[in-house]
Amino acid sequence: MPAPDADEPRLRRLLDVVPQVIGELDLDHVLERIIDAAVDLVSARWGALGVIAPDGTLERFVHVGMAPPEVTAIGHLPEGHGLLGAVIDTGEPIRLPHLADDPRSVGFPAHHPHMDAFLGVPIRIRDTVFGNLYLTNQDGGPEFSEEDQRLVGSLAAVAAIAIENARLFDEQVRRERWSTALAEVTAALLSEDTVDVLAVLAERVASVIDSELVCVIVADGADDGEPMLRVDTARGVGAEELIGRRYRAAGTLSGHAITSGTIASTEGAERAESVLRDGPSAAIALPVRAGDLVLGALSVYRRAESPRFTDAERAMAAEFAQQAGIAIELTRGRTDRQRLALVEDRARIARDLHDHVIQRLFGTGLALQSVGARTPAAAEAIAAQVDAIDAAIGEIRTAIFALAPRAGSDGALRHRLLDVSTDAAAGLANPPLVTFAGPVDLLVGGSLADDVIAVVRECLANAARHAHANRVEVAVTVDDEAVVVTVDDDGVGIPAGARRASGTRNLEERARRRGGSFEVAAREPGGTRARWTAPVAPASAETAPERSTP
Repeated sequence: MPAPDADEPRLRRLLDVVPQVIGELDLDHVLERIIDAAVDLVSARWGALGVIAPDGTLERFVHVGMAPPEVTAIGHLPEGHGLLGAVIDTGEPIRLPHLADDPRSVGFPAHHPHMDAFLGVPIRIRDTVFGNLYLTNQDGGPEFSEEDQRLVGSLAAVAAIAIENARLFDEQVRRERWSTALAEVTAALLSEDTVDVLAVLAERVASVIDSELVCVIVADGADDGEPMLRVDTARGVGAEELIGRRYRAAGTLSGHAITSGTIASTEGAERAESVLRDGPSAAIALPVRAGDLVLGALSVYRRAESPRFTDAERAMAAEFAQQAGIAIELTRGRTDRQRLALVEDRARIARDLHDHVIQRLFGTGLALQSVGARTPAAAEAIAAQVDAIDAAIGEIRTAIFALAPRAGSDGALRHRLLDVSTDAAAGLANPPLVTFAGPVDLLVGGSLADDVIAVVRECLANAARHAHANRVEVAVTVDDEAVVVTVDDDGVGIPAGARRASGTRNLEERARRRGGSFEVAAREPGGTRARWTAPVAPASAETAPERSTP
């Protein structure tokens, strides 16, 4: 054992490090200071500090002594098995002259430096173990003494207080942020203004839970009999490209959460939302409920190497998922009220057009015919104007047919397309002009109608996000052979070398499955034209039109 005077400098270093460790409130900095101090106190070659998660595994593993290339070559960090797990399980110090001689040692992975003398000390307060200090020396290095164990044990006692303080401070800050975020979401829910509540909710989740991406995902009908999902709202890395994206529910976290009504995670199930994230990702998906009905999923993603989601983070996410359910229900209620007001307004406009405008035009036409009969020299010109008035009356009658509500017409394609254009108007400089030609409601129904709705919605969304257009026109033309959707804008056009977005690729896929086509091209003198076509299926192959889930 070293002489007492030999240990005096080490005791002084221990006393010096105490205020530094106790005064630090950032948990990561606390862990770094503790392990640096432990290695310095006993002159260890390598040192590590494992923080224990509630499930008994290692939540964090901070280490010193290995160069970055060595860490990269080793790959996966320890999870708390073997001797490391023994320190966790027993809660008592373990000191060994030769680590490999102990039967609990499980050896080292490939490329791991060989370690010999070992000292493991638990970090605990009363009956709570926060983590463990692990110190090792290389072959031929000195063994750890009983005095080394006492010094590291004293440091571990100080470390436990520091870790607890840091965790309590972190929890307080998290709860304050959580409370503020929930207050903002609640204010958005209660606001009468036009607020994208789901966007506010996604932003607030991202602010209180360490994440790279937060999405609100909803069910969106079925393709070829398979349930589909749609990204309603997204915030974070790559969010702009994901909004509005549809994908198959099978084998995904969000699909599992919606189907089962339970939390799904990459930790508890071998599933991955690979369609949304490139490469592996730590993720959780929570069902968004309205009573017993599951409306969608709140999905949170972080990098694969990030710490697993804690119980506190899961509880926060669950609270926000509940808020998301309320938001979706309120949004649906507001949409229904707006749709009712819109239907009433359209009915009033249709009555006014029929009772006043058409009658006045009809009277004007009769008056012109009377004038033409008395003025033979101008009869031909007047007749041409009368024909123009008749054509205008025909166009107005078509508009009245589209505007006027009729029994069983709630799911009619014309009305659904008008609803989509109304929703898109908020993001455009002017409301889009929508025109129809042919028996649209008669020949286009079922999944084909859903595809037409998706095409118009995506094209209007692209015009709002990218085109910067003053005018957007939508034309839907139907005959016995095909339906053609044309969307023109006078915006900035397609940039040279631009990469096609996922939404555009989805429209191409919809057309391809139906034996149709989809093209996007520049217009003269400026702007863009999107043209989507598909054959009209026989009436027996399609069901009656139904309203798709928003």
